[in-house]
Amino acid sequence: MTIFWSNFASEMVKDIYNYYKTNASPRVANRIRNQIFSATNQLKKYPFSGQVEKSLQKLNEGHRYLVNGNYKIIYKEVKEGILITDVFDTRQDPIKINNPKRKT
Repeated sequence: MTIFWSNFASEMVKDIYNYYKTNASPRVANRIRNQIFSATNQLKKYPFSGQVEKSLQKLNEGHRYLVNGNYKIIYKEVKEGILITDVFDTRQDPIKINNPKRKT
């Protein structure tokens, strides 16, 4: 199974990286970014291993998520494979996940 990243999810990872690069160190930023990418590898073999993302059920697109550290990696199955749609910081208010700017 192939894993694809939406532009939005890629931008979220860049934002996370830049935040930690500025506020911690490049080493910490790289470690967090690599952990996020590594966490998605299990989806190649087990695409339904994540839990259903209840806050996105109203979209009826089958969104699921994995948790890695403080981040929810939100994905859905598409005909081409697995599409990572968002990387959401779980320390935020959960209602923000439904913000129209977060749609992919």
